[in-house]
Amino acid sequence: MAELTEQKDFLWEGKDKNGKPSKGVFPAKSEAVAKAELRKQGYRVTKIKVKSQSIFKKRPKAITPGDIAVFSRQLATMLKAGVPLVQSFDIVGRGNENKNMQDLLLGIKSDIEGGDRLAEALKRRPIYFDELFCNLVEAGEHAGVLETLLDKIATYKEKTESMKKKIKKALTYPIAVVVVAFIVTTILLIFVVPVFADLFKSFGADLPAFTQMVVAISEWMQDYWWIVIGIVVGSVYTFGYFKKRSRKFCHFLDRALLKLPVVGLILNKSAIARFARTLSTMSAAGVPLVDALQSVAGACGNIIYSEAVLKMREEVATGQRLQYAMSQAELFPHMVQQMVAIGEESGSIDAMLAKVADFYEEEVDNLVDNLSSLMEPIIMVILGTLVGGLVVAMYLPIFKMGAAVG
Repeated sequence: MAELTEQKDFLWEGKDKNGKPSKGVFPAKSEAVAKAELRKQGYRVTKIKVKSQSIFKKRPKAITPGDIAVFSRQLATMLKAGVPLVQSFDIVGRGNENKNMQDLLLGIKSDIEGGDRLAEALKRRPIYFDELFCNLVEAGEHAGVLETLLDKIATYKEKTESMKKKIKKALTYPIAVVVVAFIVTTILLIFVVPVFADLFKSFGADLPAFTQMVVAISEWMQDYWWIVIGIVVGSVYTFGYFKKRSRKFCHFLDRALLKLPVVGLILNKSAIARFARTLSTMSAAGVPLVDALQSVAGACGNIIYSEAVLKMREEVATGQRLQYAMSQAELFPHMVQQMVAIGEESGSIDAMLAKVADFYEEEVDNLVDNLSSLMEPIIMVILGTLVGGLVVAMYLPIFKMGAAVG
């Protein structure tokens, strides 16, 4: 298997065939490779080292699921045009602007040239190609319709990534605004409120209760701001730690998220859409239902739905109909169950599931738009309460003194 190693630039010095001093920069994956290649070219290397890179140099971008979707579409187009598989990888790989993606595709090309089937080469890179992707490619190779399956994979990837982006956008916006509001409030409490507090002390007048409370919070923040930072950083670290390592915590978190108003509805419908889209794609590829459900479980994006699908798989493996197994899971709406039942009766379950996926993807789009519209006034209320409350607290004593003078 070809190693996915990034090339480095080596500065070297030595002598050419005629004994004249020479030096230059040679790109290679290792020092040994650089020396060997220079020796082939007739140079005797006396000194070589890795060229130091500027910290401001643009680094290659990480490979994203979107990159994999684009690659799938490009490869399907090449194969449909009659271009051989190895040549297709060479064209798509060398034409990719992302250096990491280029190395990945050329590495797969090298494996295929070495005798591996495409599915085998992809399975060696599970970070980028999941079980679902590999199973569909394998089914396409066995049936001789690889280009058709790659086209279906590209469509599937594009739709799922589009849905993920919309959900992330809907959730990121309010979180970002709340974080900014927290930072602004903290700055006001630590730096602005103390200025007013000193001013009020010089007047020697009694402060309103609301102002006294804000000044007390400000004094506490000035003395114990490090506790607040510690709690925030500790909470973020603890959340990330348990989310990666504790299945029980993930189970609790996913169940709690599904019960949230509006957000929970979006996550429920998106999980159903992913379930339907993935199972439709695999059914259309001719993958047996029991095998397909194994891959579908990992594509739902929610551990509650993943566990339910795995349980459905066990029931289907014992001879139960999929529609009955779905009804036992108590997660899928009656409409989805009926569509699956019709698909099972008519032998067109892939088409029925595709219609279900289309419907729920549109539902998610509408809910995300509604959530964005709903969050804007709520965010304005939060910001107005926090910042406006501090402003009112600081100006209350001024208004009180003005009334007393008047």
